[in-house]
Amino acid sequence: MQLISINVSLAREVHYQGRTVSTGIFKKPITGAVQVSKLGLQGDQQADLSVHGGIDKAVYLYPNEHFNFWSDQYPQREFSAGLFGENLTTIGLLESEINVGDILRIGDVEFMVTIPRMPCFKLGIKMGDPGFIKAFLEANRSGFYLKVLKEGIIEADQPVAVTGGDGYGLKIAEVSRLYTLEKDNQTLLEKAVNAPNLTSKWKEFFQSRLLDKA
Repeated sequence: MQLISINVSLAREVHYQGRTVSTGIFKKPITGAVQVSKLGLQGDQQADLSVHGGIDKAVYLYPNEHFNFWSDQYPQREFSAGLFGENLTTIGLLESEINVGDILRIGDVEFMVTIPRMPCFKLGIKMGDPGFIKAFLEANRSGFYLKVLKEGIIEADQPVAVTGGDGYGLKIAEVSRLYTLEKDNQTLLEKAVNAPNLTSKWKEFFQSRLLDKA
């Protein structure tokens, strides 16, 4: 498992459907050592803090392995590190294998896996296609957010190690499917609401689905 690219950007304003929108989705790879704090990477910025960033979504990771899939779906576009607005592009960390609550170490920094990424309309802006959001959700290739447990320095090309977890076994891919493709899966809903490290907001959301089906 390896970190192959670190991507950051400051927020910028773009014109969309007759209005001006601020977004930090236009991430670009950078070189050298980067400081990681509790709220993210040095030199990076989220525009709308009501839905982006914060302790539980400080850093966004996306698997490089998915780029071949997207290239097949959209051959007219080049897919490369940072395109999805991710901070970290990696090899060997797939949503089908990584659990909510897993602890990752890169350099001297420790992260905890929290939730899959559910995109807003700004991903459609970035891709030049509002319909891309639906394709992204249906593909179940979400990437995932990280909480920073231990601050420090990271650099591209460093190894990534899974050093621990809560042992519960709720895969990121399961949470993503439950949110988008298997909304009425009662067994999976019950598994999610009892997960020790799933965020309270997501637990409440899935609990409401259980109550709706009661």
